[in-house]
Amino acid sequence: MLADKTVLVTGAASGIGAACVRHFAEEGAQVLAVDLDAAALDRLAAEVGCQPLVCDLSDAGSVAGLPGVDVLVNNAGFQHVAPVQEFPVEVFARMLQVMVTASFQLMQQSLPQMVERGWGRIVNISSIHGHRASAFKSGYVAAKHALEGLTKVLALEAGDRGITANSISPSYVRTPLVAKQVSEQALHHGLAEDEVLAEVFLKQTPIKRLIEPEEVARMAAFLCSPMAEYINGTSIHLDGGWTAR
Repeated sequence: MLADKTVLVTGAASGIGAACVRHFAEEGAQVLAVDLDAAALDRLAAEVGCQPLVCDLSDAGSVAGLPGVDVLVNNAGFQHVAPVQEFPVEVFARMLQVMVTASFQLMQQSLPQMVERGWGRIVNISSIHGHRASAFKSGYVAAKHALEGLTKVLALEAGDRGITANSISPSYVRTPLVAKQVSEQALHHGLAEDEVLAEVFLKQTPIKRLIEPEEVARMAAFLCSPMAEYINGTSIHLDGGWTAR
């Protein structure tokens, strides 16, 4: 399906990013896998034949060195859990740089190629936290809300040139990012660590399980398929019914 296309995936070393790399490689695309973890990228490249690109997305100069592509999957992100009054300003700023500003830069860098070819797909991996807030996640919630708005602007500006921009908004996914939150969530919510899954991660969703990374990757690939040509400027909620409330 994507044999003549180049795809760039950020946050590619694990979780949703690695699942996207595998899925797009299976579709025949040339996949550029971007992450800070060089060793993990090398292992992924040996497995699926992607091109590893080590890059610190918190550094605008490093982001500027990444190439334009036909399909851009902005997935990279990280989490910090703390009350607003204790949330480090420098961490808040870095979260916005990695999840919003770097995504904006990469869109800018890919749009000329997409416009020239009359075809392009931008898939931003957002979160249910781009639509709903949770306590103690001011940086992440702010970044994902911003990414949702940016997606809509790109959809309006580029939709008449064969380019679509959409976001995917999963609830909690079985990734290292989620696993690393358990102790912090337990601390700030006054729970035991073994209570976090039911009382925090799954409390709001009727489907009582975590999402698998491959489910998000399949949706990302679907948004680049002929079946999704008229889907533009929307957010696909993979939330198990969370936002039905």
